[in-house]
Amino acid sequence: MLSELFRIPVEAGGVPILGAGVLLALWVLGFGALMGWHAIQRGVDGEFWAYTQPLVVGALVLFFAPRFAPQGVPIRGYGVMLLVAISVGLAMAVHRARRHGVAPDTIFALAFWLFVAGIAGARAFFVIEYWEEKYAGQPLGETIIDVLQFTEGGLVVYGSVIGGLIAFIWFMRRHQLPLFGMADIIAPCFMAGLAIGRIGCLLNGCCYGGACDLPWAVTFPTESPPFMDQLVHGELHGVRLVESDGVQLIEDGAAKRIASINGEPVATLEDTAQILSEAYAYAKPVELKLADGDVVERPAATRARSLPIHPTQLYSTIDAGLTAWLLWAWFPHRRRDGEVALLMFTIYPVTRFLTEAIRTDEPAIFGTGLSISQNVSLVVLVLAVLGWAWLLRTPPGRRLREAPVPPLGGRTPAGAAA
Repeated sequence: MLSELFRIPVEAGGVPILGAGVLLALWVLGFGALMGWHAIQRGVDGEFWAYTQPLVVGALVLFFAPRFAPQGVPIRGYGVMLLVAISVGLAMAVHRARRHGVAPDTIFALAFWLFVAGIAGARAFFVIEYWEEKYAGQPLGETIIDVLQFTEGGLVVYGSVIGGLIAFIWFMRRHQLPLFGMADIIAPCFMAGLAIGRIGCLLNGCCYGGACDLPWAVTFPTESPPFMDQLVHGELHGVRLVESDGVQLIEDGAAKRIASINGEPVATLEDTAQILSEAYAYAKPVELKLADGDVVERPAATRARSLPIHPTQLYSTIDAGLTAWLLWAWFPHRRRDGEVALLMFTIYPVTRFLTEAIRTDEPAIFGTGLSISQNVSLVVLVLAVLGWAWLLRTPPGRRLREAPVPPLGGRTPAGAAA
C-alpha cells in the first residue's frame, strides 16, 4: 500500500513552487511554446484557441493551490495510476481510430467527455452505495469535500460505465459517428485502463479481498481499509462480528447477540469500531458479554498489519489485462460492428461476479446475499445475451473500415468512418 507517493511543496529553499512560483512559470512557458509551434505550423485557427482552456484552468489551479493545500499538494498513488490508465487507453484509441479514418482530435474530445461522465458516474455510484456508512450526518460542506476527493479512491467501475455510456451515446449522435463501431474501438482501451487502475486500488488499499492463506496473500498497514475492517469486525481479536439485529458473534456457524464489549453496550458496528479501536490503541484485551450472559474473552490485538487477504486488486488487473488483449486481438476479425463491445459486456460481468465472491468490502443488498456489483453484473449479463441475440440476427457488415491514416492533429473528415 502506498496511498501518498509524495507532496509538491509550496516552496523549497525559499523558492516558491506553487502559487506564483516555478510550476506556474513552467506551465505558462510550456503552453506558450506549444501554441507558438502550432501558430507557425498551422496558423491561428480554432485549435490554437482551444489550448487556452487547459492553460487558464491549470494556471488557476497552480496559483490558488497554496490556499487549499498549505502543507503542499499530495500526489496520490491512486490518482497517478488513474492518470496512467487514461493515458494508455487514450493512446490505444488514437492508434486504432486513425487507421479507420477517425482523427486524434475526435478521440481527444471524446476522451474528455468520457472522463468527466465516467468519474462522475463512478463517484456517484460509490456515494450512493456508502451514503449511510460514510456520508450521512456530516455537515454539507464536509460532505461536498469528501465527495470530490475521488483521487483518493472510491470509484465504482459500473458507475463509470453508466456515466460513460451516456456521454458516449450523446457524443456519437452529436458528431454522427457509428455508435457500435466506435464502441468496438473503445472497449479494449477501457479494459486496459481498468487493468492499470486496479493497481491504484492496491496502492490505495481499497477493493480488498477476504482472508487468505495462499503464498501470494498480502497484508496492509494500520489505518488502511482492510486493517480497519478486520478491527471493526473483531478479526484481529480472533472473532467475527456482524451487524444483524444488533451485533452478532459468529462462532461455530451459530450467531450469538452481543450485549456489550468491555462493559460498553453495543448495537451497531459503529459502536464496536470505537470500542475496539480504543482497545487496540492501548493494547487492552477484549471482553464480549453475550445476551445470554456468557462471556467471551480475547487477548489484546497487537498486529502492526492486517491478517493476510486475497490480493483481489491484482486478480482484477490480470483479468482486465487479459480481457483487453482478447478484445484488441478480435477487433480485426469482427464481422459486425458491436461484437467487440458485446464481448466485453459478456466477459466482464462474469469475472466481476466471481471476484466479488472473495471481496469483503461490499455488503449484500436487497436480501439477495449478493453485493451491489454482483447484482449489477447479473443485469449486465442478461442485457449482453439479449444484445447478442439481436446482433447475430443482423447481416454481417462494418461501417468502420480501414482508411488512409489522417495527418496528426487533423479532424475526422465527413464520411470517413462510413
